[in-house]
Amino acid sequence: MIKGRQVYLCALEREDLPFLMDWRNREEFRKHFREYRELNSDMQNSWYEKKVLGDPGTVMFAIRSIKDGELLGCCGLCYINWVHRNADLSLYIGKDLLYIDEVGYAKESCRLLFRYGFQELGLEKIWSELYEFDRKKITLYQELGMQVDGTLRNQYFYDGKWWDSKILSILSEEWRRRSENGD
Repeated sequence: MIKGRQVYLCALEREDLPFLMDWRNREEFRKHFREYRELNSDMQNSWYEKKVLGDPGTVMFAIRSIKDGELLGCCGLCYINWVHRNADLSLYIGKDLLYIDEVGYAKESCRLLFRYGFQELGLEKIWSELYEFDRKKITLYQELGMQVDGTLRNQYFYDGKWWDSKILSILSEEWRRRSENGD
């Protein structure tokens, strides 16, 4: 368990899967994910078996409330490259259909993941690909010190239009400096 003030990160359990599937299947969430199709329980279970339980390049967590243990969302580090020491950040808050909340669950979850990734796993870089219309997550990640590394033009087709995606990242040294300064 990785504990913060409002949330803690812990292993995803099989009983969490129906909640995750419901949240990810909502159009307002799904448009932000690489998986464009509606998920069924077989697909969700297959992801859990192959990625969460069977892939050493994926570390996923349930985000739970410190107050009552309620499932709030899901986060993790994916596509971990153990040679080049980098990983893709994955995050969403499903509770109350927040996606990225104003309360601070998402921000604290990211901070906990950064600490875990840089201190425990020894990563050099944590990165993410976000579609340009995902302003909430882009703003959050930039507030946390991630910088835009580049733009992939016309990377994603959604709602009858092509969208760019942004690649953002934070390096271990940048995270350490921010941590030492209390952020």
